[in-house]
Amino acid sequence: MAASQAVEEMRGRVVLGEFGVRNVHTTDFPGNYSGYDDAWDQDRFEKNFRVDVVHMDENSLEFDMVGIDAAIANAFRRILLAEVPTMAVEKVLVYNNTSIVQDEILAHRLGLIPIHADPRLFEYRNQGDEDGTEIDTLRFRLQVRCTRNPHAAKDSSDPNELYVNHKVYTRHMTWIPLGNQADLFPEGTIRPVHDDILIAQLRPGQEIDLLMHCVKGIGKDHAKFSPVATASYRLLPDITLLEPVEGEAAEELSRCFSPGVIEVQEVQGKKVARVANPRLDTFSREIFRHEKLKKVVRLARVRDHYICEFSWSGAVAHTCQGGWIT
Repeated sequence: MAASQAVEEMRGRVVLGEFGVRNVHTTDFPGNYSGYDDAWDQDRFEKNFRVDVVHMDENSLEFDMVGIDAAIANAFRRILLAEVPTMAVEKVLVYNNTSIVQDEILAHRLGLIPIHADPRLFEYRNQGDEDGTEIDTLRFRLQVRCTRNPHAAKDSSDPNELYVNHKVYTRHMTWIPLGNQADLFPEGTIRPVHDDILIAQLRPGQEIDLLMHCVKGIGKDHAKFSPVATASYRLLPDITLLEPVEGEAAEELSRCFSPGVIEVQEVQGKKVARVANPRLDTFSREIFRHEKLKKVVRLARVRDHYICEFSWSGAVAHTCQGGWIT
């Protein structure tokens, strides 16, 4: 029985000890364990695999993938980083730039601005095509000139009061439709995702006048096309109390974990600790600094349960049940 429990732990849990981590590598491959049929079976995979969406809004997505190996979870992460297309600034035609930002640096900053446009409605631009057409290119104009504010107070030293257009924001970018794009895309649908991204700062007499061409691309070609700001996954924490923890020890135990992981309840006039939400824990392993408490807690992670967290740049809206959610 003990041997069977040890095998189950090895197959299903990554155990965090005081001086190391056990059961790190996947071992459930065919023939590794006597009495276990670990050969690939599609019906069993479909039965065990599931995706649970925990949180989703216009800026982030958190979901659980259960019943898979680390290689599959990492494949999803890499696909989102490098294979999902977006629209981004590829070419900048500078007509006039008298700001302190060099042309190359300015063009690089413009390329990193997320563009709100559905990439599925555009084609990839052909290699060697310099001009672009309405099916593969979006065009923006940025023309800003800084002047003095004639109505500013004489004793003022605030640039916001002294100057007009001294800060160049993405709201100054104007979409110029190509071909029949004005008929295909309603006003306001093609724009920078955020209108308050600071591009440059100017002083009276300085000016930026340029034209931008946006094309469809993927993060594998350049990071500016990546639709996610951060993409990560982690195994679901599994915290087990090996014996009851009561009194002041319960309070001390709760302080060893992230807030909300350990809950202290009043049971028959005594404080008793229980595991409330292990998902919130970051596994700092603070518990191993306490001689008495470290013997009553087992820290582990569920081997096939992945918590995936992604933050979107906004260039691609969420796709849910085949729909386009903005």
